[in-house]
Amino acid sequence: MLFVYRTHYEGPLSKRVRRFPDLTVLDWFRRGWDADDAWEWVADELGGRVYGLSSVFEAAREHGLPRPETTDELRALLDEHLYVEGEVRRDGRGVRARTDDDEVELAYFFVEEEDDDRLAYHLQEWPLPGDAGAPAPFDPACDVTTLPPRGTGEATTYAVLLTHYDGETLARMAPFAFPGVDLPALAGHLRAATPGDDTWPPELLVLRALVAPGDTTVEPALRRCNQWPGFSLNEEPWPANMPGPHAEVHREALELIAVGDSTGDRSPDGTLLRVDEHLAQMAMHTNETFGFQQWFLFDTAWVAAHPVLARSLLRYAGHWDPFD
Repeated sequence: MLFVYRTHYEGPLSKRVRRFPDLTVLDWFRRGWDADDAWEWVADELGGRVYGLSSVFEAAREHGLPRPETTDELRALLDEHLYVEGEVRRDGRGVRARTDDDEVELAYFFVEEEDDDRLAYHLQEWPLPGDAGAPAPFDPACDVTTLPPRGTGEATTYAVLLTHYDGETLARMAPFAFPGVDLPALAGHLRAATPGDDTWPPELLVLRALVAPGDTTVEPALRRCNQWPGFSLNEEPWPANMPGPHAEVHREALELIAVGDSTGDRSPDGTLLRVDEHLAQMAMHTNETFGFQQWFLFDTAWVAAHPVLARSLLRYAGHWDPFD
């Protein structure tokens, strides 16, 4: 059995994964039913706190609830006694919950079959593999926002931005696509593009602004993004005129990062960045409490070598439940 916790409090990819010998979710809950200290048992089992999960075990001890014998009995007990500020989904795949701790949204999953392709990114550690293949047609199988203008090539570059600046922190932004552009050509494409509406997210506007005239890849611009004085949970990380002409916004952006003042306790030195020819990945340190936010830029040459991982990552950005 597999446990996954999407939590902004842990690790460069903001998630925690544990595997157990239990054959079913029911077996795992039955093992903890009579724990003397429910909070401590859950933390020991799952490698740390899981918000609200101990509530069902605490209720079992407080009210003398019988240990569930069937999946239906477990579902009924979870419905009545599991504390979540969101929703719980219980089906043949296991138990999946979305909640929040009044600061950020969180989600956790107990899954009995971990070899499902939709879990590929959930099981991935930092960094993602960087090898690539020959670009080929690709169906992302999820909602993707296409950003004009279209490039002249055959490839497509995707942008997955697992970022947030308020309490809505899970699946808040669908992936983006630059059709006709591979990753090596993205820097030039960003320089030439003129965002004309509010479709471009602020992160990509900042990235565009920080591409220098001589940059041949996006790596230098990503390193400059890491020096941006915002990108914390408590600050507006962009000026209002970022969609303007590139020369103008580039000059202004350089002036802002030259100040070298990160907000709060954000530490650019704690950021992880790796750029391969067809995949760029950054786990940007935002602050000591909430850890990292993740940026992924990859094209269909990378997808060709990792189609399952690519689809899983795109779905991860678009919905909190991998099986939705």
